[in-house]
Amino acid sequence: MDLAVLWFGIIGFFFIGYFVLDGFDFGVGMSLPFLGRDETDRRVLINTIGPVWDLNETWLIVGGAALFAAFPEWYATLFSGFYLALLLILIALILRGVSFEYRHQRPESTWKRRFDAMIVIGSAVPALLWGVAFANIVQGVALNAHHDYTGTLFDLLNGYALLGGLTTLLLFFTHGAVFVSLKTDGDIRKRARRLATRSGVLAIVVAAAFLTWTVIAHFSVALLVLALLAAVALVTSWVLNLRGAEGWSFGFMAATIALAVAALFTALFPNVMPSVPNPENSLTIANASSSETTLTIMTWVAVIFLPLILLYQGFTYWVFRKRVTRAQIPDDHPEPEPAAV
Repeated sequence: MDLAVLWFGIIGFFFIGYFVLDGFDFGVGMSLPFLGRDETDRRVLINTIGPVWDLNETWLIVGGAALFAAFPEWYATLFSGFYLALLLILIALILRGVSFEYRHQRPESTWKRRFDAMIVIGSAVPALLWGVAFANIVQGVALNAHHDYTGTLFDLLNGYALLGGLTTLLLFFTHGAVFVSLKTDGDIRKRARRLATRSGVLAIVVAAAFLTWTVIAHFSVALLVLALLAAVALVTSWVLNLRGAEGWSFGFMAATIALAVAALFTALFPNVMPSVPNPENSLTIANASSSETTLTIMTWVAVIFLPLILLYQGFTYWVFRKRVTRAQIPDDHPEPEPAAV
């Protein structure tokens, strides 16, 4: 197999991992106003992702590093042309991470509400903008002969891209609600299941419209099959959630996101960043990749370390597999013990 094509697939795998894993992180963060009725509820929600949220974000770092090494031309065009959008994502991720670490440092409710708002915003902005970015990459953007992006930020906010952003926003939100129902117990578990049912209906409608648009614009048999499988997985996840099978529902929602991202990479192939309206300026797998030597070295590194990363991440999820309950949340202000007589 051509190593450039192989690394196109590996980068797709990294982004699938990132969207599946950090996707439910974003969903949990966005669910705070809907499921967090009091401080204990909010702490339960945050604790469901507390041990894993930063580990999930390493998929983005690894994916970005692999993109830089394997396809430097793609990396340069993407990060320069989409600079403002990616900067907004970065700022949102920083605010979100800071909020997880600092919201519990002071007891005042105002202090915690401000950081909770940052968690919600820091989750919703990337959930929306990642969809906008990938939809634009698949649709194509204005590139000149030097592969520089010649449009503006507002050119990226077109109908197809905004629909893509709304799709990822709703999928991640539903993914997070299902995860909460899987990881909690009692009343919050029931409310999370109901929330996932309601948001799932919107996700099905919006995702169907986006995938249909994508298939019509970039038709291939492989794309059609992946889109249909993603649609079936999404509907199956919704039905299973309705029946209270949270584990299976979460698995099918993860499959939905994985198949949807795979469909986008299939629609993109063999380009990595199409140029419109001048296709001759497009970046392709062939003209954007590194040398054969670089790709060979990267392949051996991936063969050695990727299985170790997967094993470590799987072990982490196994260790923290138990449900989080309100009874496990210690009181912020315990009553003082009576003095000894």
